Formats: sequence, C-alpha cells, structure tokens
Amino acid sequence: MKRVLLYYRYFRSLGGGEFLPICFAAELQKKCKVTLALDWSDGLDRAASKLGLPLDSGNLDVVQLMPTGTCPAQQSMKLSVARSRALKRLAKECDVCISLANPIDFGRPSHHFITNITIGDEDFSNFALGIGRSPLSTRIKNTILNHTLRPLLGMSSKRKLISDQRNRIYPNSRYMADLLRQFYGPFVGDVFYPPTLFRPESPLEAGNRPLDVLYIGRICVEKRIEDIVDIVTRVRGLSGKDVHLVVAGALDATEYVDKLKILASQRKWFRLVGPVYGREKDTFLQSGSFAIHTERVEAFGISVTEYLKAGLIPIVPDEGGSCEIVDNPALTYHTINDAARILLNLISNNDFRESQQRLCADRANIFSQEAYLVRQRKLLSDIVGC
Repeated sequence: MKRVLLYYRYFRSLGGGEFLPICFAAELQKKCKVTLALDWSDGLDRAASKLGLPLDSGNLDVVQLMPTGTCPAQQSMKLSVARSRALKRLAKECDVCISLANPIDFGRPSHHFITNITIGDEDFSNFALGIGRSPLSTRIKNTILNHTLRPLLGMSSKRKLISDQRNRIYPNSRYMADLLRQFYGPFVGDVFYPPTLFRPESPLEAGNRPLDVLYIGRICVEKRIEDIVDIVTRVRGLSGKDVHLVVAGALDATEYVDKLKILASQRKWFRLVGPVYGREKDTFLQSGSFAIHTERVEAFGISVTEYLKAGLIPIVPDEGGSCEIVDNPALTYHTINDAARILLNLISNNDFRESQQRLCADRANIFSQEAYLVRQRKLLSDIVGC
C-alpha cells in the first residue's frame, strides 16, 4: 500500500480552499495510507462535517507541525524552519508527497497545488497584484533570505521549487499558470480546477426567482463588497425596480464588517445574513437571480462556480480566475459602470437574460461534482500509480 503525505495549513475558516485537502484525503485513503500534515490540526473534523465530505478520520494519520499555542498570525523564520524539518522527516517515510497549500519544501521531488496568489513569495505577489517592484531594502532582504539564509538552513526558495523540473506544479487556473510562467519561467505540470462540490438539492426554475443580487464568501476588504452595493444602487435608480442585495459570510469583528453594517442600516434593500451552510446555503443561493463578483486579482473563485451551479447569472471582472470560470464576455466588466449596464440589461431584457441563463447552465456542467470527481480520480491515479 502506497504511503502518501498531504500538507495543508489549517481549517480555522471554511472557505472554498478547504475542499481540496479533504477531497484528496477522502479519495486517497481508499487505496493508500495517508498522513495529513497540518500547521494546526484543530478544526479538521468540523470542516469535513460542515462540507459534507466522507472523510474517515479514524483511518487518517494527522500530524500537527506548529507548536501548540502558536497561531497563523505568528510568522517567523524559526517556525518556517520547524515546519520544513518536520515535513522532511515525514517525507522520508512516504512514497508520494503532495502540498495542497502552494509550493512547500519536502526535500524530495513532489506535487504542489497552487491555491492562491499569496504563495509565500512577496515579489511574486507584488507582481501579480500589479504593485511593481518592492523597495530596494526589501529586495535586498529577500535576496539574502532566498539565496543565503534558506540554503544554509536546508530550505528551497519558491522560485527553486517551481522551476525544479522534477517537481510537478498544478495551478488552479490558466490565469494563475500564466502569472507563474511570466514571473518564474517554465514549469512542469498542468492546470487543475479545484473542487466546488456545492450542488442544489432541488433547483428552482429561473423564472421563479426574484430579481435579487447575491454574494457569498469571505467578507473582507479585497472582496470589495461596497462596489457591489454601488452597482446595485445605480441599477435600482436606472431601472426603477426594487432590486435587493443579500450578502452571506462570516461577520467577523473587523472595521470592514462594521463599515458594511452601517451601509446596510442605511439601505433597507441591502442585508447581511451571516454564514450559511448545508441546506441553508442551498436555499440562499436559490433566493435570487444574479450574483456580482468584484475581486479582480484572484487565482480562481470557487463562489463563482457555486453561483453557476445554483442557476444564478454571475457578473464578474474581466481579469482573474473568475473571468475564466464564467468564460463569457457578455457577463464580464471593466468598470463599475460596465457592471451596472450588464445588470440593468439582465433585468430589463428578457431575451438577453434567458440566453445568458442557458449559457451559464452549460458552463456549470464543467464544475459539477461528477465532473470534478472524474478529474480528481484520474489525476490521483496518475500521481500515486494506483
């Protein structure tokens, strides 16, 4: 029986990224002995239960890499070295090593799945975000870190891991693959769309839905939810129709959430409903007709696939992973004014709305649970050889 080492960070929040490690572990443990190495191990059982995935935790060797009492906010070279050494010890006992949280050094050729823009290389993140070059002092620090300190400590830089032709790199979109090639050069591997296992239990007909706009996901600055409020405000004024905006997601104690709460208190048509899971999520995603996504520099965008599968018509930016998911210029925008015009056309033009509903339904099939499981089964069979 093959021994497989999976690495992931932690399960303290339940975003789309948590699907991948649990899906892989559930599939691999059917034929392999699986060790799941986590920076912090608490929250795994809760995540599997909330996501409704068949993980046999009793048949899974879970190893926590970070010292008890530390948390994700505590980043240091000391902790990175401890993680690296622990992973390399575990890797010696395994036949296959897979990182499900961006490139990580196992000390041997491995498989690395890219999950987001922030892969642990500040220079790459700045490049992807269009920030430009870091200050000279930061570049000097990073050069010393990657070319002197890391090698002395037996650790490889992200550039070395990605460029090493013995490693396999799996970006989660063509968009992300292009960014990696532009910055690091050629790598060996293929795009692998992550799992988006949401499936409505009893889909409603599109005509039975109110003309409301939905958003589901993390509620934070980079999601630019205030832009969605602005778009809906404009369309309400232009159309004269009582369009509502409903936002679902954890309402953490942050300044940004407080700002949105003030906006909602000033607009009866804008509601924050908190996190939704299971049947509640099913009901929520079928309670409207449209969705608006505003994060532009994003590796994938799992919530957008959920919109498609729920029968919503998503309006997305004209760059980033979400644009690739929808794959439809008629539903992509460059400016907020463009987004408002698309939403107005969807609300006012029945022929346009019905044609877009058909195209979205076809696109949703690519991200169905059945299609994903076929892709995962084939890929894992190739990786572990069984």
